[in-house]
This record gives sequence, C-alpha cells and structure tokens, in this order.
Amino acid sequence: MSTQDTPAVDLETLARLPEFYHPVVSPDGSQIAFYYDEHGRNDLYVLDVDEGSYERVTDGEAPRSARWHVRWSQDGERVFFHRDDAGDEQNDLVAWSPEGGVETVVEVDGQAVLSDTSQDGETVLYASDEGEQMNLYRYDTAASETSQLTTYDRPVMGATFDPDDERIAYVTNESDSLENRDGYVMAADGDDVRRLEIGEDGSESTVSGWFPDGERLLVSDNAHDLRRVGVYHLATDEIDWLGPHDDEESPAAISPDGRYVVAIRHRRGASMPVRYDVETGDAAELDVPDGVASVPGGRGAAFTDETTLVFSHSRPDERKELYAYDLETDEYEVVLEAAYGGLDPDVFVDAEYVTYEGDDGLEIGAILYDPRDGPALPDDATDVPAVVLVHGGPHARSSMAFTLTAQLLTSQGYAVLAPNYRGSTGRGREFKQAILGDWGGMEQADVAAGGEWIQSREWIDAERVAVYGGSYGGYSVYSQLTQYPTLWATGIASVGITDLHKLYEEDMAHFQYILRQQLGDPEENYDLWRDRSPIEHVENMERPIYIVHGVNDPRCPIGQARIFRDALVDLGWEEGTDFEYTEFGDEGHGSTDVEHKIRKFELLSDYLDRRL
Repeated sequence: MSTQDTPAVDLETLARLPEFYHPVVSPDGSQIAFYYDEHGRNDLYVLDVDEGSYERVTDGEAPRSARWHVRWSQDGERVFFHRDDAGDEQNDLVAWSPEGGVETVVEVDGQAVLSDTSQDGETVLYASDEGEQMNLYRYDTAASETSQLTTYDRPVMGATFDPDDERIAYVTNESDSLENRDGYVMAADGDDVRRLEIGEDGSESTVSGWFPDGERLLVSDNAHDLRRVGVYHLATDEIDWLGPHDDEESPAAISPDGRYVVAIRHRRGASMPVRYDVETGDAAELDVPDGVASVPGGRGAAFTDETTLVFSHSRPDERKELYAYDLETDEYEVVLEAAYGGLDPDVFVDAEYVTYEGDDGLEIGAILYDPRDGPALPDDATDVPAVVLVHGGPHARSSMAFTLTAQLLTSQGYAVLAPNYRGSTGRGREFKQAILGDWGGMEQADVAAGGEWIQSREWIDAERVAVYGGSYGGYSVYSQLTQYPTLWATGIASVGITDLHKLYEEDMAHFQYILRQQLGDPEENYDLWRDRSPIEHVENMERPIYIVHGVNDPRCPIGQARIFRDALVDLGWEEGTDFEYTEFGDEGHGSTDVEHKIRKFELLSDYLDRRL
C-alpha cells in the first residue's frame, strides 16, 4: 500500500460496527424505538427503558437506508416508519405493532414523509409530493380516507398537531424571497390559516413544537444572523427569545410539563445540548463532553419523564451512544452503548477544529484528522497522503461527530480535512446564504483553498491529495476537477451533480424549488446554470476521477453520472485507465446497509491505494 503495508483496522470490521439511528421515546416513556443494524442490516428495534434490554421487531421490512425517521403514534400502540424500493425514496408509510406486526398504512404515488399522529393514533399527518409539490395530508385510518390540507406551490414541512388535535403548526414560504421560511398555524381541517409574526422577509423561521398548554410554540429564526430559539405566545404574537445569543442555536425539545426547553448550540464543529428553564430564564449547557448531540424529533419523542431527556452523543474518536440525562441533577446514564466489535477504541483518531482563509479572506472552518495520532503511522511520519472530504447539502456541515468514512481513511494512513465552505450551516444566516446565486463559485474556491491548506502542511505529500464527496459533495468533486484541474491528484464523486438543467428536469418538485432558490429561474438565468454545470467544462479535466452512483437515486438521478462518463469517453478518456466508473443497481442516494458499506469502502480503499 502507498500509506502502510497493513491498515490499522480491518475495513470489514469497521463497516460491520453496529450503528443505531433515529431513537424515539414512546408517549408513556417506557420504550425507545430505533433503527439498528447489529445483525447485519437495518431493522426496527424496541428497547425497554426499565429493563435496559431491546429486541428486533422487524425482519427486513425496514429500508436499507436509515435516512428516514421513525415515529411513535401518540397512543403508543404503533411505531411508524418509511418504506421505499431499493433506495428510490418513493416512500409509503408503514407501522409496526406488537399484535399486528408490520402493515402498510399510507400508500402514495410519490414520496410520503410522516409528520405526526392524533392522540388516539387514528389520524396520520404526513407531507407528500403526490400532488406534485410537497403538501400536507391527513389520513383517517378508521375510514381509510385521505384529505389534502394545503395546496402551496412551495414545499411544506415540519407539521405537528397541537395537544388537542385541533390545530396544526407547519412551515412554508409565500414570499417572493425564495430563501424565506415562515411559521403557520391552521385548523386541523386546513381552514383558518394564520401566518406567525416571526423574523423578517428573507429570514428562515421554524415552528418546532407545541407547549402542553396549546397556547405557546417553540420557534426559531435567523433574522439577526445567528439562529436563536424562542417561545411564541399565540394570544399576543409576542416572542420570549432565549439566550445568551453568542452562538447559533436550533430548537430541539420541550419537556412534558413545559418547564424546560432544550436547544442545540453550534460552535467550532460541536453541537451541544442546552437546557433553558422557561420559568426562571436560567440556561446551562448539559454536562457532557464537547461533541455532537442529537435530540429525537417529534412530539414527546425526547423525554422518558418530566425531566429525563434522551439524546445521542458522539465525538470524533468515540462512537455514538444514547444517553438518558436528568435535567435537574445533571447526571446521565448510557441507555444504549456504542458497539466496538472487539476493537480497541484507542484505534480511532481524534479530530481538531482548524481554520484557514478563503480567496477573499473569509475564515473557513474545517475538521482535521491526523493519522499520526493513531496506530496507522508513527508520530514523525512525513509525506502523508490526504483526502479532502466535502459534505453534501450544501446547507449542512461537517462536525466533531464520529464519522466512519474519516476513520476508515485515517486507519489506512490518510489525513482527512473536512471543510465547512460558505453555504454551510452553524455559522449564521449570512454565511449560509452566501452561496445563493453562486453555486459552483466561491464555495468551490473555499474547497480548493482547503486543498491548498492541507498541501502546505510540512508533513503532507502535496502530490498525493484527493478530493472526495457525495451528493453536493459529489458536485464539488466534479467542479474541483474541472475548475482546478491540476490541484488534485484525483477525485471520487459519489451520487453527484454534473448538469443542472438536466437535474431540474428530472428532480422532484421540492428539490426543483431548492434549485430555483439557490440559482434562480433555470431559463432566466440560463447562462449561470450552464456555467455552474461541470459537464460544460469537462474538457478542462486533467486528473483521473472515480464516479460512483446508485441507479435508483431520485435526488441526483443516475443520468448525472452517465452523461459525464460519456463525455469523458467522447474526449478519448479510457474507462478503467483514465477514469473509473461504478453503478450500484440496488441503491439510491447512498445506503447505510452493512453489505453496501463494505462494498463501497472496499472500492474507495482500493481506488485510493492505486491512485495515491
């Protein structure tokens, strides 16, 4: 191998480490449902909180990708989840119950996303694009009847019933500013729509949940740049903003008695849970190590009792665990431990938050993994190869969470840099929206600057630096190799974007909206859309690329990969020599299935070993 003769950790052992996803607490607090893959593939499990034991309750009915969340019905009788076909994301809603096993509840011609159920569990609230755009629907399970509640031409998201099932809160946009989001409340039958007085035109407001009295809502907004969390009073339209407001914060949960609000505070790659006492105004970060916490979403899904909060937590070198945290005593216990499969946890490399300057002087944050800090390389190793790992989104972020791909690479002797280019979340509205109208522009300059930064480290071999990413990160790989053709030794583009107009023609309506939000109208801004499509600049390519794509991908359809492959062939590039190409016939926009992870890791590892 180019890095070392034997990897510090066996690839398959890493890929088979069990992982849990989307834990949610039952309405009575006695059980926690979650996806888990400890037996080799993704399935639904239920944990008994008092006993601490769990059992698998499905046998292959859960999707192979754990992308989509899990929800309890509000009566606690069933657990809802989403089911698609080989990653195509055209979800139906299914439910598991102890008595009836798994049954299909809602079938749609398109994508369905579960939002909530009524208190008696008989009415299902969901969003769907079966009418083209993503709108709200309710399904009466007793009568087997569906009613469409909204008819917006913009996507609707984040819907939840009030405690009496008489009203629904949700988020959409009716402004001319496509980046705008507003919170709304309407009657449960879709009448009496009211827009809430949050933020300003162009800011992004959310409605996260109802307080138990049904007269207050947990909301957030980024009108003042950094997102802040507040309590909205429906009777007066007044908002009690929670603070201090020194870092961006996102709403997470309300305690069952309404006394506590939990938010997530984002800083320097970490995401820390914060407790706000609504009665006293006191605020404190929870007493857990700096890392990344994720609180279950959905009504009542995060608390086992009035004060015990359930959330997952990980650090770069510590795998995800599930905590039960007492907000009054600041003590916690581990409800679901991380599985290490016999591996010594010390094999994993910790990460450092670093910064560098973009071309225009803007500070860019990044997560750096140094393989010399682990068993892969000696502390004084030089000429180390590196991979710049570009996150998707673009409105997402790389964080100080445990990342299996980064640990795979460091175990094989590669340094990893994961930049949070402009457009990333966690640093406020201005930084996030800096990408609007400029896809493929300065944010790609930020990624390139990250490549130059890592190349300038004296212990890095500047001739052996690759760029790798999926989804928007895959778009970045295509953009990097066409815009900065000599910067990188090679690139690996997974489920990426190459032709923006073709993507718009084939995409789902709510993703078409995102494209218009980011780049304007595809015809009015035709020249911009073409210029920022990597396929238009394929002739600039000088370095090899590995293209990986799932044939069932609805977000970035397989045609995005095929047209780039065909263009390379037309230019005289030989597949297998000048570039490499793999299609996955049983995947969509990525997969968390263990066998799929092994397959992808083997291909990635083999390619980098040969090319770097």
